[in-house]
Amino acid sequence: MADGDLGAPDKRARSGRSARRESRIGGAGGVKRPYIVRNIPTYDILSDESLSRIEATADRILAEIGIELRDDAIAMQLYKQAGAKVTPISDDVWNLRFEPGMLREILKTAPAEFTQHARNPANNVRIGGKNVVFAPSYGSPFVMDLDKGRRYGTIEDFQNFVRLAQTSPWLHHSGGTVCEPTDVPVNKRHLDMVYAHIRYSDRAFLGSITAPERAEDSVEMCRILFGADFVDQNCVVMGNFNTTSPLVLDGVTTAGIRAYAGANQGSIHLPFLLGGAVAPLTTAGMVAQGLAESMASCALTQLVRPGSPAILASFFSSMSLRSGSPTFGTPEPAIGSLAMGQLARRLNLPLRCAGNFSTSKLPDGQAMQQSMMSMMSAVQGGANYVLHSAGFLDGLLSMSYEKMVMDMDMCGALHAYLDGMAVDDDALAFDALAELGPGQHLFSTQHTLRHYETAYWDSALDDNQPWETWDEQGGIDSAKRANTRWKKLLNEYEAPALDEGKDDALRDFIARRKTAVQDMWY
Repeated sequence: MADGDLGAPDKRARSGRSARRESRIGGAGGVKRPYIVRNIPTYDILSDESLSRIEATADRILAEIGIELRDDAIAMQLYKQAGAKVTPISDDVWNLRFEPGMLREILKTAPAEFTQHARNPANNVRIGGKNVVFAPSYGSPFVMDLDKGRRYGTIEDFQNFVRLAQTSPWLHHSGGTVCEPTDVPVNKRHLDMVYAHIRYSDRAFLGSITAPERAEDSVEMCRILFGADFVDQNCVVMGNFNTTSPLVLDGVTTAGIRAYAGANQGSIHLPFLLGGAVAPLTTAGMVAQGLAESMASCALTQLVRPGSPAILASFFSSMSLRSGSPTFGTPEPAIGSLAMGQLARRLNLPLRCAGNFSTSKLPDGQAMQQSMMSMMSAVQGGANYVLHSAGFLDGLLSMSYEKMVMDMDMCGALHAYLDGMAVDDDALAFDALAELGPGQHLFSTQHTLRHYETAYWDSALDDNQPWETWDEQGGIDSAKRANTRWKKLLNEYEAPALDEGKDDALRDFIARRKTAVQDMWY
């Protein structure tokens, strides 16, 4: 061996340790786990009596006040045939009332758990039961970073956020409208968004829901990617559908739900409730209304195609009563999310709720304090699909590059939290104490050497150095570290391979759909 080669083994060893650490802290090495299987119990805050009272109030809302359905005669007929009392309000508007227990009976055919398939089967996610899936934030018209400030989102920003999510081992799902690409026409941007998820990620994703034909396009692109027969028998895409609170289902929403359910694809049924505005101020009243709306929306899937996947969902927010502004990441909605977890388990349905919510305008202390309040309610309450897990800022108006990687880091910590604590002979570590005895440090024990690389979750962003060292290195705060981090991740990003034939077919489909209609900008 030449003198110049003497250092090679140590260099390779150091490189191996660095690679393992980079994987643990969220490097570009891909998904650490396709999803989390929780190993801690849910936190049940309400008694059976209290849960029954909320359910009874939801039933009363559905039976005595009802749900208003607009502009979808097909959905109206489906509800009517199932036993709903239908009262016409105008030519295209109906009041639907449901006897207590009717919707619960319909929902019995919805699966308690299901798999959403990704184009990389290693990244398939299991939704329901003890499974937890984290996805990026959704729907912001603006984006922001420390360099360029707040601005309207573009398709380049959209692609960047998909790439960032793909690099993280702590996110499991590519999400949906991670930001609005406002530089693409409204009636065509869904094609570019779905393609970005397919091209720049190999994880499961959400399709478009903003118009029935856009929902159909999303499903058709999945047929090109996965094959029509596979799509007919398996969930490969989901849609996130909002009711129009209070107590309204509009025809765009119900037609989209029918499109996804008819194709056997998944759907999330979400009342977006602002206490004091479109829902009661009190948490129990808000939960009862949310349960009623989500059940009515979920039930439509089973009327279209029994057995199609449906996710019960809630989005609770409070209000600053001095200004009327929405507030996010506050304690009362967090309590509501815990209650929704219990109600979803009683219905035997998967649940989406909460996320890393904040009204802060910067990736600062307020942002992370509010985010942790909200996110902990999701993981403690038993949420199975957590949209808005990364990037949410400015009351959902802005998607932040820095907050994206800060939240991804938090999601890494939650992986370790949801793993719980092993209690076996090795974990109890009697031998670690016995090896050297009293008064001796444990740094060199066999137990420490076996576990030191994997014992603790390792943050990609935290600075745990002594104050003096941190100060000498410039006193860099968390937001600035996050700014450096997202740039590094994008610089190192490599797109997962995509079959050229499928890619060509997708591009051809997009081109034909775009040329078939004129641009619409509003």
